[in-house]
Amino acid sequence: MSILIAFLSLAIERALGYPDWLFSAIGHPVTWFGRLISFLDRTLNRATDSDAQRRRRGVMALLVIVLVPAAIAFAVQLLLWQTFPTGLIITAILASSLLSQKSLAEHVEAVADALDTGGLTLGRIAVSRIVGRDPEKLDKAGVARAAIESLAENFSDGIVAPAFWTGVCGLAGGVAYKAANTADSMIGHRTPRHEAFGWAAARFDDWINLPASRLTGLLIVLAAFFVKGADPRNAWQAMRRDANKHRSPNAGWPEAAMAGALGLALAGPRSYGGVVVEDAFMGEGGRREAESLDIRQALKLYQVADWLLIALFAILSAIVIYLDILISPV
Repeated sequence: MSILIAFLSLAIERALGYPDWLFSAIGHPVTWFGRLISFLDRTLNRATDSDAQRRRRGVMALLVIVLVPAAIAFAVQLLLWQTFPTGLIITAILASSLLSQKSLAEHVEAVADALDTGGLTLGRIAVSRIVGRDPEKLDKAGVARAAIESLAENFSDGIVAPAFWTGVCGLAGGVAYKAANTADSMIGHRTPRHEAFGWAAARFDDWINLPASRLTGLLIVLAAFFVKGADPRNAWQAMRRDANKHRSPNAGWPEAAMAGALGLALAGPRSYGGVVVEDAFMGEGGRREAESLDIRQALKLYQVADWLLIALFAILSAIVIYLDILISPV
């Protein structure tokens, strides 16, 4: 039933999102994971320890970050299924909190709206809410590219990957993924404090995102067939040619597919915390002068790709249910 949980969670979150009143009342799973990660970082990550000791403690921290929430989620799912007739639906509602279909679209669209209504100043403010790079270094085209890159990467990390791992291992799988991904975003950086301690979190996040990033790229290529003005052939070629050139083993797949579909050149050199990070171009040869219209076109691709993801899980759920009926004793 894990695949069915993933399908239902996608459908629920697509329709409802994560309500603001609920966030105000109890927070969000990511904020809960964040508190645990911050506690372990303060407790175990000591500047006086050697890099080898900090790396070992980082592995210990990652085990706690992943296994404790996953064990709780497994117990909750088991309890719900044994106690309530609607346990499957309640489990899917809980799993929907791990997804970000609605909020991702809203945050990226806000960047396009800001560029259209307030120009570069408001565009920089809006994009700073979804990217980690230095917004003051971005011109209008840079703001638009950053929003599109964030849309492509977060479609993989924030939607396809948690749905994939929920489909594989149920609520526990989705929770384990989200906890690990949050750890990477908080401590998986190459800074003096986290280079050693966050090594395990960064490497583990790379591994668990491998299948979802490839699937995301394929979904964007397929979506380009259904969006007027998008180029599926160029999306496929850009993904095959450029994805492995990205400094991330995963981000290049959705970014290259999106770049090719839109005829843009994404990624390339970017500034983080005053440090310029050299990276290859995704969609090399495409134009760099992106604008708000390109963000809106990217959103159309994202929306179609997301529906394709939901349809994929619906089909897989139907197949699993059919096979279950077929092999069940009369």
